[in-house]
Amino acid sequence: MADKLKIKLSIADRVYPLTIDPSQEEGLRKAAKNIDQLAKKFEQNYAVRDKQDVLAMCALQFASKIEQRGIDQTEGVTETAERLKALDLLIGSKLGIK
Repeated sequence: MADKLKIKLSIADRVYPLTIDPSQEEGLRKAAKNIDQLAKKFEQNYAVRDKQDVLAMCALQFASKIEQRGIDQTEGVTETAERLKALDLLIGSKLGIK
């Protein structure tokens, strides 16, 4: 367990002790802060029964962003491939290559 770091993160009024690689600390702290901020926003704007509902909505929000990013990237790759094929055909036709 050499080179491990012990930290405590607070999420939704609960403290979570973690043992992590030092390189993970910044990302985990930012993630915990983002979850906490979003949870507070949900609590202020919606009638929620308990913290579990708020945390489930946070999980859904973050997971949907990741999924949408993947969909957007796939669409971008497909569009780029189609443009490259069209460009290849255009260049080939100008050079007399079929």
